[in-house]
Amino acid sequence: MDDPLSYEASFWDNGILRIAGLDEVGRGSLAGPVVAAVVVLPQGGFVDGAGDSKKINRRKREELYDKILTEALEVQFGSASAQEIDKTNILIATGQAMKRALKQLTEQPDHVVIDGLSMASLGCEHDAIVKGDAKVHSISCASIVAKVFRDRLMIDLGEQCPGYGWDHNAGYGTKEHREALERRGLTPYHRKTFLGQQYGLGI
Repeated sequence: MDDPLSYEASFWDNGILRIAGLDEVGRGSLAGPVVAAVVVLPQGGFVDGAGDSKKINRRKREELYDKILTEALEVQFGSASAQEIDKTNILIATGQAMKRALKQLTEQPDHVVIDGLSMASLGCEHDAIVKGDAKVHSISCASIVAKVFRDRLMIDLGEQCPGYGWDHNAGYGTKEHREALERRGLTPYHRKTFLGQQYGLGI
């Protein structure tokens, strides 16, 4: 989309104002929660520089995080723990994190749009747009704040469980993280089902 606000504008122009952009981060991590964020922008609201969070460096994401929280009508978060992921599966847990973020909104959105494929477990009508974090501005903003929020959380968890490099790998399966698992074993924040499936730990 040439105009980063073209999706939202198609609703704003018809009096549908509270567009909730929703995205998650951490689905492929070996440790820590999956985190969702929802961002509701004011009509015409635009945060210069916001785009796909995966293509923005950490320093810039931190700057954009503050801008988004200032510019948005509302930003909320939801999460699902490693234990919840193990008890159900990552898809169900992701839906729970998204539902929890939406539930935190002080006003119900007029419309919800998410990144990726439609999720029946979300429990509400929504649009799902593949690569939406690069196409829909409110999703781009949600992807950035979710990423920064979760990165900060993983830094805090890394202080409780040092040696796995969570302050810079955010719990993903880097060589450093895998080697630390072999030396130090599991923490309460590791996703045992993921580890069993990916590394044959038989858990």
